[in-house]
Amino acid sequence: MSRWPLPRRRARSGASDLPRGAPRWYERAALKPSGKPPQKKLTPKQAREEAIAAARPKQLPADPLSTANLKSIGMRLGIPLLVAWIIAFLIHGWIPKAVVGAITLGLAGLALWALRFAKRQRAVAEIVRDVDSPEARKQAIEKLETDFKKDDTAAVFAKAQLQMQEDPRQALATLETIKLDKVMAPIADEARVQRAMIHLLLGETDEARQLADGVDLSRHKEPKQRAMMASIVGEAWARSGQAKKAVEMLENFDPEDKDFADLRPQLLRSRAFAYAWASNSKQMKQTLQRLSKLNPQYLSGFITRKKVPGGVSPKGVHPMLEKEAYEMVSRLVPRRMEVKRG
Repeated sequence: MSRWPLPRRRARSGASDLPRGAPRWYERAALKPSGKPPQKKLTPKQAREEAIAAARPKQLPADPLSTANLKSIGMRLGIPLLVAWIIAFLIHGWIPKAVVGAITLGLAGLALWALRFAKRQRAVAEIVRDVDSPEARKQAIEKLETDFKKDDTAAVFAKAQLQMQEDPRQALATLETIKLDKVMAPIADEARVQRAMIHLLLGETDEARQLADGVDLSRHKEPKQRAMMASIVGEAWARSGQAKKAVEMLENFDPEDKDFADLRPQLLRSRAFAYAWASNSKQMKQTLQRLSKLNPQYLSGFITRKKVPGGVSPKGVHPMLEKEAYEMVSRLVPRRMEVKRG
């Protein structure tokens, strides 16, 4: 007779995908809080991907040719230019007028480029927003490849996001086609962050750290975008020897801020890594408890393969962090039963 841990109630659906005899706290029944709706079943990889997916836009970008958008552009560019032309005509000579004329042409070209870029982003978002199956992903990828140029960064990012669902290595190869020294600095930062995210998923912390070091958050003014990037950069720093630096940066972004609601799991995950490597066990435990309240299965992202089949790569996972996460999950499992094997 041999014994192994089993939850009090077995899941009603088909058998678990874990090997026979493996810990079964991944099953929905084992992690269902009493009196609450069942949590969605997540593997460690899926828990990680769901947290990152929160950073993706849930709605289409604004129509760049809408009346409101054109009016906004006109107000921002038109009024300063009008003032500049008035001053130029008040000054004698042709030089002031030539200078303002050159500035006008430059701004017109920049505005035209921005409108075209926004239109492409919207077109890409329309292709990928309703993709929810392998067949739909395949069709969307084919459309991105045929409708956009190979160096269209918006299409490249969208293609990589679709590939991430099935093959992170393929997504990484797609992102590596973006030449970081050839694109605008904010776009290069986005490429670095997306690549670093995949390296962290694969346990390649050194590669993630190299990319994270090249990101400059000051170039990004939109709060949610900054928070998403900080969460990836912070995790890369924490898992590669810069925990104190990661803590200082991550504490500038409050996970409870309503503007960061979609990013809360990823921000808390990054904080957990940072606090663990900074030897702040109290904050680490509190962060894990907050993650557990969102969904207990987020804790599986800290438990390595030596604990359970399908766990995360152990590189960069602090032993204290893994131990605490594993114990928290174990406490959520119903009382073990002794079962005879025939």
